[in-house]
Amino acid sequence: MRFLATALVWGAMVSGAMAEPGQCTVNGFGTFDCDLSRDGGGLTFPLPDGQVFAFALIGDDQGLGYLTPADEGPGSHPQELGAMTPAPDAPGCWIGGKDGFAFCALVAQ
Repeated sequence: MRFLATALVWGAMVSGAMAEPGQCTVNGFGTFDCDLSRDGGGLTFPLPDGQVFAFALIGDDQGLGYLTPADEGPGSHPQELGAMTPAPDAPGCWIGGKDGFAFCALVAQ
């Protein structure tokens, strides 16, 4: 299976979210198969422990990361991971979140 880096230039994408099979890497979890949901402003995917990671692009080279715990109920707020920037020489990877959180998201092609 060939993977392409998730392009985080979302303006040209379809505005509705769509789930796509992919491969994700998150520090503390390693690399795992994931279902990426992308829309016009970011992406989400579940982590192996049931939490959900969300990323919102807020500029060409800046985004915000969020974690929603697996047991969160309606009306609760996600944990903000802070500002993230693209990892140098690693397409599809973002670094700089709170506590060194970093992720890579690749879409299966």
